[in-house]
Amino acid sequence: MTFLLVIAGAVVGAPLRYLTDRFVQARHGSPFPWGTFVVNLTGCLILGGLAGAGSALPTAVSLLAGTGFCGALTTYSTFGYETVRLFERRAYWPAVANVVLSVVAGVGAAAIGYAAVHALVG
Repeated sequence: MTFLLVIAGAVVGAPLRYLTDRFVQARHGSPFPWGTFVVNLTGCLILGGLAGAGSALPTAVSLLAGTGFCGALTTYSTFGYETVRLFERRAYWPAVANVVLSVVAGVGAAAIGYAAVHALVG
């Protein structure tokens, strides 16, 4: 059952990642990878909220939404690849901004999600 819950979440998360990335990136002319940034930030916020629910969250929901959906929605490998590509293109400021903003905003989004849900549940 665990395996099926993770797959079900991933079936929704992976296409949503692709569609969101394409939708967001098509609206920006800069070399900064806005699409990947948005999906990773969204995933951090959701996963932080799931963590904030703690034991009030059934294990099945955690597997479906956390491991499956957020795991497929977010993408560390694409973040790394896009950062390397920016450096290769000598787009140094966007590359550094991608690393700094992704880490700081991602941790911040997770903390906000955690605090908001924890305040409601706890």
